Amino acid sequence: MTMKYNKTKEFDRDFKKLLKKFPSLVKDLEVTKRYRIELLHCKKIDNGSIFEICGVGNSEKLKFYKIKKFQCCSLKGRGAKSGIRIIYAFCPIVPEITFLEIYFKAKQEKENRKRLENFINSQS
Repeated sequence: MTMKYNKTKEFDRDFKKLLKKFPSLVKDLEVTKRYRIELLHCKKIDNGSIFEICGVGNSEKLKFYKIKKFQCCSLKGRGAKSGIRIIYAFCPIVPEITFLEIYFKAKQEKENRKRLENFINSQS
């Protein structure tokens, strides 16, 4: 199964801001796609790094997930405990991932629920 990846404008904006502080993010995201996201959704292997977000329009057509264990090479010595979080929507029918938000936990405590709801509304 080949996974299709998209990203929202908001995700691009978040990513560019973090990229200034963490230059390895481009490579780190590619590694995460292959060894975290595709492992979970394509091969059904859960390595404990991705968690489903409950209570936000979850259905069989669209589910939301948070990557908590994101390895960032720019944050040496922290491994998967970098504090960077990625929020994405997964559509199993296509299969397709849409990145919605990326943030540094020290600056923002939780995902932006309004952004998730806006994404749900844009899909209908």
